[in-house]
Formats: sequence, structure tokens, C-alpha cells
Amino acid sequence: MAGESPPDTRERILRATIELIAEEGVAAVTNRRVAAGAGVALGSLTYHFPSQVDLLRESLLLFVGEEVARQEAVAADLRRRRPNVEEVAAEVQRVVQETGDRVQQLAELELHLQAARDPELRDASRRCFEAYEGVAAAGLGLLGVPDAERHAGSIVAMLYGMSLRRLGTGNEDTSGIAAALLTIVRGAQG
Repeated sequence: MAGESPPDTRERILRATIELIAEEGVAAVTNRRVAAGAGVALGSLTYHFPSQVDLLRESLLLFVGEEVARQEAVAADLRRRRPNVEEVAAEVQRVVQETGDRVQQLAELELHLQAARDPELRDASRRCFEAYEGVAAAGLGLLGVPDAERHAGSIVAMLYGMSLRRLGTGNEDTSGIAAALLTIVRGAQG
């Protein structure tokens, strides 16, 4: 697009890392492959990311930052419109359907799994879940759910589980998301 500058070297490296992780898993991430994918010199990669942990952590955080910003924009729109619980559930389902970028989802799940194996990545994974739970808690609060923060983890877990199911089975049907969300919200409203 006119007026947009190309991604900087650091961002190109991070996006190439995410793409490689999604296509082949964390084990495929080598400095040479990432540098080639980003179109940068090997020395440039090691200048920006002295270790694999730094590269993986920053890749996860880039993805999370963009995803949380997207979710917060949806939440702001919902606050403006003040929909009822059924409309919110339908909107969440619509957003999941429209933004189901398989590459991004696979990369994120791979990075969380790697964090389970590598304690140095756990802080980035924790920050990711905290950000998602913060957005979920804000949405639950808008719906008048008492103790929204306590229930936010259930929403995030349900969405992750359904995402994993879609990725693993190849069935892209998101029709159950609204019903699952309504079940959790109505149970929390008790």
C-alpha cells in the first residue's frame, strides 16, 4: 500500500519465525532457515536475537500483542453497541470464524507447547494468557457476570480447546462456539 513502510528487519525475522513454526514446528527453527525466510543476513538475525529463546519469546509476544489489540477493538465495539448476551456470543463466534488464520493459530499453539518444555518461555506464555483473560474478563463484566475475572479463564480455555479441535480435525465449523459461550456465561450468572 502507498505510504506504508516495509516491516523492519526485526519484524521480518519474527514473522518468518512464526511462519516457520506454523509450517514445521519449533524444532525446524534454525537461525539459517529463519534468516533465509526473512531475507536477512545471518548476522542480522543474531544481532537482533542472540538466542533461540529470545527469538521464540519475541515471536510469541508479537503475535499476542497483535491478537490482543484485535480483541480489544472488538470489545470496544461491543461496549459501544451494548448487545445482549446472545448477540455477544454470536459476535465472538463470527470473529473466530472470520479470523481463523491457521498459520497464526498453529504457531501460537506450538509456542505454548514449547513453553511447557522450556521454562525460559513460560513468562511469555503466561503474559499471553493473562492478556486473553483480561479481554474475556472485560467482556464478561459488560454482561454483568459477577466475579468476571474468575470465569475468564474458562472462556479462554474453551476457545483454545475449540481452536485445537478445529486445527486437529480440519473441521472449520465454528457453530458450537456461541452455544458453549452461552453455557459458561449463564452458569456464571447462576
